[in-house]
Amino acid sequence: MRIVIQRVKRCSVEVEGNIIGKIDKGLAILLGIEDADTQEDIDWLCGKVSRLRIFDDENGVMNCDIKQVGGRAIVISQFTLFASIKKGNRPSYIRSAKETVSRPMYEKFLKTLSEVLGEEVEHGEFGAEMLVSLVNDGPVTICIDSKNRE
Repeated sequence: MRIVIQRVKRCSVEVEGNIIGKIDKGLAILLGIEDADTQEDIDWLCGKVSRLRIFDDENGVMNCDIKQVGGRAIVISQFTLFASIKKGNRPSYIRSAKETVSRPMYEKFLKTLSEVLGEEVEHGEFGAEMLVSLVNDGPVTICIDSKNRE
């Protein structure tokens, strides 16, 4: 499982002209899922997201987590995070899990992150063409792969 986290001032997701998810200060999380992912990957990543100290404290030092600053989270499915460009210039998405695996894992990730943060997380629509608008704060962007824990 792979995520790209962006600290944002605001983020919204639009599908077919309708805003379906929106946050102000918080974390925009792009989520990629592969066949080898398990609940253990979800638990580890959600714990890491909740404890990630990338918000400024009163001294302007990144020392606070999302809960400490009253931030929100929005999760957007992103199968292209497992793109491979080893051969040629057209990406291959062979490592990305098929919908029968990735949709239930996406839903489990949303549920687990909501439980860890103590509130519902906003989200995009799985498998839909989405327009994601955000204002990256910092900018702060961090990539985390659950298979690279050491």
